[in-house]
Amino acid sequence: MVDIRSEHDIETVRQVAILLDNENGRLVEMVKKLRLENAALQGRDPSTLQLELDLAQELLAKQNRSLFGRSSERRPGADGAAAQGNPSPRKGHGPKAQPALPVVEQVHDLPEADRGCTVCGGTLKPMGEQAEESEEISVVERRFVVVKHRREKYRCACNGNVVTAQAPPRLIPGGRYSLDFAVEVASDKYLDHLPLERQARKMSREGLDADSQTLWDQISALARVLHPAYEALEREVLLADLLYADETYWPQASKGNKACRHWAWLKASADTAFYQILDSRSKVAAEVVLKDYGGIVMADGYAAYDALARGAPGFTLVHCWAHARRKFVEAEPNAPEVCRPVLDMIGELYAVEREVPKPGPGAADDQVQGSLDLRAKLRSERSTQIVRRIQQWVYEVRPGVLPQSGVGKAIDYMTGIWEGLTRFLQDPRIPLDNNHAERALRGMVVGRKNHYGSRSLRGTQVAALFYTLFETAKLRGVDPKAFVRDLAAKALEETATGAAVREMAPGAITG
Repeated sequence: MVDIRSEHDIETVRQVAILLDNENGRLVEMVKKLRLENAALQGRDPSTLQLELDLAQELLAKQNRSLFGRSSERRPGADGAAAQGNPSPRKGHGPKAQPALPVVEQVHDLPEADRGCTVCGGTLKPMGEQAEESEEISVVERRFVVVKHRREKYRCACNGNVVTAQAPPRLIPGGRYSLDFAVEVASDKYLDHLPLERQARKMSREGLDADSQTLWDQISALARVLHPAYEALEREVLLADLLYADETYWPQASKGNKACRHWAWLKASADTAFYQILDSRSKVAAEVVLKDYGGIVMADGYAAYDALARGAPGFTLVHCWAHARRKFVEAEPNAPEVCRPVLDMIGELYAVEREVPKPGPGAADDQVQGSLDLRAKLRSERSTQIVRRIQQWVYEVRPGVLPQSGVGKAIDYMTGIWEGLTRFLQDPRIPLDNNHAERALRGMVVGRKNHYGSRSLRGTQVAALFYTLFETAKLRGVDPKAFVRDLAAKALEETATGAAVREMAPGAITG
């Protein structure tokens, strides 16, 4: 008998899991048969009992999928090719062009000893410009250097005035680390999700002796310099006609080094993402995030947004079709025939949206308006009819499913936010889903997995600031590291006291 608690061979564990799954299926069928016989003896309605048994089997299958299945919202195609393990063939890929990389030419000469002709015994000579060329991508390791700043002194012949050339501004007065160094550390942590301890070990291999506390001091100082830009981005994002809102948990170490759950809140426009990390997910926290915003808010079905929308000054709350679809995707394995029609109809809504070209960043106003006009026309002509068909499907299917089943819960969720789901039909500015916000939260999700959130309240503030700046840069199509460095350099320049430090010669001031 195999003890799976101590078994480490993957194939053996897999075979045991298959046998257990088959045995579970056999036992479920036996229980269903016995319960039906018992219900008949008690005079109960067999159809009601059958629904209850189907629900139990659905819960068991869902548990098995959570343990052994892959997490994905992709569905098999109409022909079932994906389900049969026959996906469409992948397209080949060759070497990618790298126009942004500098080209370093390296000439390979034939050694003198190999320049003898093997035919006549003569000497091989270069063939003019003839050569064989090939390319390879290589890497030049980064280097840490000590930059010595020599500030020249100047004086007048009267010896009454001495001027020293100005030094570059520093994040920390008298500190040893440059602005570029701090930006490098911040981008490695909040853009590439590399914890500070790991950065310190990597730097040690590259010749720099610096601990994680030193690295933290640099990014904390950089965050103080960038805080006005962070506040300006919040004011800017609240001016947008439409906001995407979402939240995810964020761990923060508390006393005893135990993690407590905070929440990372996001409000985003088309080109700006702004994050705040708060200690709750309550309506009060949502009010702190959205302030007195009065435009359109795209969100999921979380009740805090609905409560704020009903208050004053209030905003127009719209809901996400991707979240509604996700509920039916989760229920589909246990009720494929029931879920397939509604999933196909939601797919039709997205097909209509794909027919509208999306203006890129910086598009002209007439191009944006033309896109909105086309979207309004297509929604009026086609999407409205699709939504009516979805509503009719709900009326037909709902009486025949248990409320506790996956399909029943999916229907309850969709109908509970139906008003917000259908508002897109009246306003072409409203998107179908909140995927823009979910994409913007991916960086924070990866970051919390890699460096386990923050160690302090200050850490949550710094994390929110840098995620705001880096994700905003990505939305605007600019280099995130250069974006942050330019903002910091301008902030330091604005706080500089002058072009030079003036020193008075001894005795120059009298009286």
